[in-house]
Amino acid sequence: MEFLTPLVEQLQLPNYFMSNIISAHLVKPKPAWRQWFDRIRNLSWTWRITWFYLSAMLLLPLAAMFSKAATGGWAKFWEVATSPVALSAYDVTFTTSLITALFNGLFGTAIAWVLVRYDFPGKRIVDASIDLPFALPTAVAGLTLATVYSDNGWIGSLFAPFGIKIAFTRLGVAIAMLFISLPFVVRTVQPVLMEMERDIEEAAWCLGASDWQTFRQVILPPLLPSILTGTALGFSRAVGEYGSTVIIASNTPFKDLIAPVLVFQRLEQYDYAGATTIGVVLLGISLVLLVGINIIQAWGQRHEN
Repeated sequence: MEFLTPLVEQLQLPNYFMSNIISAHLVKPKPAWRQWFDRIRNLSWTWRITWFYLSAMLLLPLAAMFSKAATGGWAKFWEVATSPVALSAYDVTFTTSLITALFNGLFGTAIAWVLVRYDFPGKRIVDASIDLPFALPTAVAGLTLATVYSDNGWIGSLFAPFGIKIAFTRLGVAIAMLFISLPFVVRTVQPVLMEMERDIEEAAWCLGASDWQTFRQVILPPLLPSILTGTALGFSRAVGEYGSTVIIASNTPFKDLIAPVLVFQRLEQYDYAGATTIGVVLLGISLVLLVGINIIQAWGQRHEN
């Protein structure tokens, strides 16, 4: 350390400065794990509570799920995840969810348009009823839908003479998914419609644009991101639905059995590894959907800006 002494003397620094410089030079840097531990220890209480809650509610259960699914090895995991029953359940779940999400994307946008642009008697009641699937227990919703759409129900009896069976079929599963995912589209599109200025539409009409041209070129572009976001959210909600579909469907393999019900059936058979395996597959697909939803939302924000 003799090379530091002339420098300190030339700068005319006090002795305690020199001792601090020398001690700082002699102190060895802490290992990376120690630096990480010190940062964790110095976190504020809000960060500590956040990490504790996320670990208890999310990270540890996910780790336990992956650990349980991996107990039989990769070969067993692949065998259960790609079994004919599981593949059929994936097909019923995701194909039906996609079709219902597209339907809700269209009709949910129309409902949001009517609620924003028109005044009519009972509008507040209709607007409040959109949130009914959020508040109604899914089992009650499934029981109600199964009663209404059964062969003896108010709506099912109208189709029964034509040989169309709704309840306890794949069509009944679609009805349940339509019911529980509709609010996501309406409540996502509705605020965007409320913020849109009518002056732009009136300007388009003054320039000679038709109603369809105004909608396609003026209204739809800023509205499309919210429609896609609501449709994606409704699709994700329909994929994970269990309470209503388990009642309105017959839960028959290769017919109308969905993946969440298959997980429950595995649990009833004490096949915990098989249940968690299918759960991991659903989790992976759900994560992909969430990433897609975030990309759509980011694209929508860039479009609005």
